[in-house]
Amino acid sequence: MDTTRTTEGDAARHAGLDPSLVPASQFLEGRSALVTGAASGIGRACAVALADAGAFVYVVDLAKEAAERVAGEIGGSPCVADLSDPTAIDGLPTTIDIVVNNAGLQHIAPLHEFPPDRFALIQKIMVEAPFHIIRRALPYMYARGWGRIVNLSSVHGLRASAFKGAYVTAKHAMEGLSKVAALEGAPHGVTSNCVNPGYVRTPLVEAQVAGQARSHGIAESEVLEKIMLERSAIKRLIEPEEVASAVLWLCSESAGFVTGASLPLDGGWTAH
Repeated sequence: MDTTRTTEGDAARHAGLDPSLVPASQFLEGRSALVTGAASGIGRACAVALADAGAFVYVVDLAKEAAERVAGEIGGSPCVADLSDPTAIDGLPTTIDIVVNNAGLQHIAPLHEFPPDRFALIQKIMVEAPFHIIRRALPYMYARGWGRIVNLSSVHGLRASAFKGAYVTAKHAMEGLSKVAALEGAPHGVTSNCVNPGYVRTPLVEAQVAGQARSHGIAESEVLEKIMLERSAIKRLIEPEEVASAVLWLCSESAGFVTGASLPLDGGWTAH
C-alpha cells in the first residue's frame, strides 16, 4: 500500500478537498496554522515547514519587521503580539487547525537571586499564553473534527538544570497543559503533544552562553562542551529544521494516534 498517498488523501478529505488534486508534499493544503515566536529560530523553521506542506501560517511574534519578513517569505500573515498581555492574545485568529506554541525566553540565575518579575514574565509567555491560545482555538478545531496542538517544550520539561528555575517550571507546566488538552481533545479529533529538544542552534541558546559561564564560574568557551552538551550522547546542537520536521510529522495523519506524548529530540540526554 502507498501509505504516503493514503495520508495525503485523508488530510485532503478532512480539509474538504479532492485528494487527487493535492500533491503528497502538500498534505496540509486547506489547513491554517498559528505559530508563536515565529520570526526566528525554531518558530521560523516551523512556519516554513508548515507553509511548505500547504498550510496558511499566521506568524506571531513581538518583532514586527521580522514577523512581516517571514510572513512575506512563506505567503502567510504577520501577527504582532505581546504574549504576556492576554488582551493582545485576544486579537489573534481563532479559525486555525494547527497551533504551535513555541515562543519563549530564558533567564539564568540561582533561585535565591532570581528576579521575581522575570520569573512571572516567563510563566506568562510560556504557560499562560499557550493556555489562552489553546482555549481560544479549541472550539473551531472541535467544530471541524480535526486539530493539532504542538507545544515546543524542552528536555527541561522532562529534566531539571540548575539556575533555570523559571524556564524549567514553565516547561514542566507546559507538559501538564499539553496532556490535559490531549485527553479533552481526543473525542473531537484533536491531538496535543510536546516536542522536547535539547539545546538548539538558535539566538535564544546563543544568548545563554554568558549567563551560563557566569553562573557556573567557567569561561564562555567552555559552556558548549561542559554545560550544554555534557549530558547529551550526541555531541552537537540540534538544528531548528530538525525540530520543525518533528513538529510537521505530528501535524500529519500518520501521527493521528499520537497524543499526550512528549517527543525527546535530546541526543540521548534522557537516556541516562
